[in-house]
Amino acid sequence: METGKSQSGRLGTKTRALVSQDLGASLGKVPPQAVDLEEAVLGALMLEKDALTNVIDILKPDTFYKDNHKEIYASIVDLFNNSEPVDLLTVTNHLRKKGKLEFVGGAYYITELTSRVNSAAHIEYHSRIIIEKAIKRELIRVASEIHKEAYEDTVDVFALLDKTEQALFDVSEINIRKNYADMRSIMHEAILELEIKKQQADGLTGIPTGFTALDRVTSGWQKSDLVIIAARPGMGKTAFIVSAMRNAAVDFNKAVAIFSLEMSSIQLVNRLISAEAELESDKIKKGNLEDYEWEQLIHKTAKLSDAPIFIDDTPALTILELRAKARKLVAQHGVELIIIDYLQLMSGDNSRGGGGQGNREQEIAAISRSLKNIAKELNIPIIALSQLSRAVEVRGGDKRPQLSDLRESGSIEQDADMVLFLYRPEYYGITADEDGNSVQGVGEVIIAKHRNGSLDTSKLKFIGKFTKFCDLDSGSQYGGFPSGDNFEGQFNQETNTITFQSKANKSDQGDKGVPPGTAPF
Repeated sequence: METGKSQSGRLGTKTRALVSQDLGASLGKVPPQAVDLEEAVLGALMLEKDALTNVIDILKPDTFYKDNHKEIYASIVDLFNNSEPVDLLTVTNHLRKKGKLEFVGGAYYITELTSRVNSAAHIEYHSRIIIEKAIKRELIRVASEIHKEAYEDTVDVFALLDKTEQALFDVSEINIRKNYADMRSIMHEAILELEIKKQQADGLTGIPTGFTALDRVTSGWQKSDLVIIAARPGMGKTAFIVSAMRNAAVDFNKAVAIFSLEMSSIQLVNRLISAEAELESDKIKKGNLEDYEWEQLIHKTAKLSDAPIFIDDTPALTILELRAKARKLVAQHGVELIIIDYLQLMSGDNSRGGGGQGNREQEIAAISRSLKNIAKELNIPIIALSQLSRAVEVRGGDKRPQLSDLRESGSIEQDADMVLFLYRPEYYGITADEDGNSVQGVGEVIIAKHRNGSLDTSKLKFIGKFTKFCDLDSGSQYGGFPSGDNFEGQFNQETNTITFQSKANKSDQGDKGVPPGTAPF
């Protein structure tokens, strides 16, 4: 009796059958079954030598309800795997060698099976009914186990929730037939996909970042990819990902979820407001806004209120909680991109104890591996921000980051489909590049690993006072309103404009100053 797979969600062992039968008995019902069809299928398999090839990928020994039918089918599969003929005599002989002949009912019972059908013409149809019954029994078994464990006070509720979801997912994965496809059909599907991509003038095949130079290299965030964005503190990791999140949700109407483990939801929204309204973050923090700035804030952030952005600021989020929440967000809200800020603040399995650097590295490795699995399972890109080690600071030269600077770099680098580094030369006092061009306000996105594309570096503009990134050749992504302490302005509701007056002109030249500028809202 197999006991090591008791939590795997797979069909079968006698123990599980008994669990299902016990539950059925307690409800006054017999577990779902189709014994007569099981007999017909086994008989057909011994009548026609090619019948097994039609059902071997969907029928497993544990799919059968009766234990003797499981043994007979297992022997048929053994013969097939050994390239031996499958018929009444060979199956009987194989069971005799295994010492199972009397258990299954003897040679007479096997002979009776072959007399119940004339051919294997309906074997696939009969097999699907058998599978449906097996799925129902498995669902009953899962429900029974969950029902029992839910009463236990020592059970972690999030672990139980994850186990429930995974068990249901396994039932579907194990029992749903996966058909192979011939080259013609695959080619047809590939051509159709290429035609769809051709119609996309911007060349984007994934979730857009909104940064032209970066999208040109990556074609957007791709489905099922795990993307790691890493940098030292002060480089603007959160500003970058919040800008990219805003672009995807507001400009392209893509549903995005962000799990903010470092900042509260209000702090994160304040960053979005500062970038969207182009008001200094310090003013947003203190609420020290002029009347026209309030009008500017309300008008410019109207689109944010309707944006499909979902924020979860649960601290010390575990991988089990993340998986459960991610599944719900995708199922209920159609989320197409998940962001985690940031990786090192996540927790692994709470049931595992122990401390120390070695254990923490193993925990991070398990988290990154789980994130990749979630991305594949939900078929969406997952972006995780990550810290770089202090090795960057002590290294000479321009302190440009490299893959070895990733904390717990081995596991993260291995699991990630793409690794991006954020780097701002001016942070280290570098004012010009090797060609003598100014690097003030320039942020670099360095693609250090790209499993399905090329490595490149994209340059963006970093606007610190608005905590945002935008395209390098864009003076202002949102309209270029003057801002800061050198300007005053008034909002005119009738003309829907803001009139800006320079304080310098007003103080130095009085009424003879330069005419104020007027900007449409």
